[in-house]
Amino acid sequence: MTVTMILTLILCALLFLMIWAAAYFYPWERLLKFFPRDIEEKARQHKPPFPAAPATGRALMALCALGFIGVIAYGGWDGIRNGFSFGQFLTRFLIVLFGVKVFDIIVLDYILITKTQFFQHCIPETKGCAGYRSFGFNRKEQLKQIIAIPFAALLIARICALL
Repeated sequence: MTVTMILTLILCALLFLMIWAAAYFYPWERLLKFFPRDIEEKARQHKPPFPAAPATGRALMALCALGFIGVIAYGGWDGIRNGFSFGQFLTRFLIVLFGVKVFDIIVLDYILITKTQFFQHCIPETKGCAGYRSFGFNRKEQLKQIIAIPFAALLIARICALL
């Protein structure tokens, strides 16, 4: 259980770093779709803070994506090494993936968007947007991800159990 919690915390940190890199260095189109409409429109006007910022942002995001894969792979390898059953793998990956989703909703959506000035510092063009007071604006997207998590956990657990 300790390894599972550590894996969850590492993925949460990677997700935060990825969001920070995408917001500050490179206002990535896909990231902007997760914001309320008024913030999305103003963020499109954001210019990189320095010429190499988009490349830096892409590199950081790629490293975070590789980190995600590495953490999941380590979770599988650790389970295989410890003789996990399919059920144990499934439990591990459900905890990890839902833990990251809870972090996403509470920390990224609620705290960073509606309670702090985090994104206004990264993308100053969005200061004063009403969307920063709109928690729950992306309910459909969150619901899709919540529905997909058990299927992803089942797939990963099945692959690990077969190895």
